[in-house]
Amino acid sequence: MHLTTEKPKGAPVAAGGKFLTLTLGRELYALSVMNVREIIRPLEISPVPRAPAHVLGVVNLRGKIVPILDLRIRFGLEFTGRTERTCIVVVQTGQGSFLRLTGLMVDEVQEVLTLAAGEIEEPPNFGTAIDTACIRGLAKVKGAVMILLDLESLLAAQTTSPR
Repeated sequence: MHLTTEKPKGAPVAAGGKFLTLTLGRELYALSVMNVREIIRPLEISPVPRAPAHVLGVVNLRGKIVPILDLRIRFGLEFTGRTERTCIVVVQTGQGSFLRLTGLMVDEVQEVLTLAAGEIEEPPNFGTAIDTACIRGLAKVKGAVMILLDLESLLAAQTTSPR
């Protein structure tokens, strides 16, 4: 008897739940609300020498040093400037003594949506041209495709190349 570990086509790849939706340009992304600690206005960011371009620096958030990443730069999207809607989503990853706070600079936070597991599809196979490791799944919302981000993979895949 041959056992396969492949998921059947159309099988949910991610658990459903509540997701915070946000935009980068005209693209819609989402994060599990279980990872979101708070949403803040951009603060004075202290640059970190020789950090990758998407690492803007660090902020002092109520006594904690929190690295700030620009998701637009991280994803290779065109920078169109900050607006009054630009904000930092502070997320929490890891657990126990490995708990880590990270700020994600985004263009705008939209709303919290509840998605069932059946509404989430796996990303298409792009071959080796596109790394989809940080994509948890895709969902169709209001006629648009929303990319659900896998924060653990996204933040673990930090590059070490200097600016």
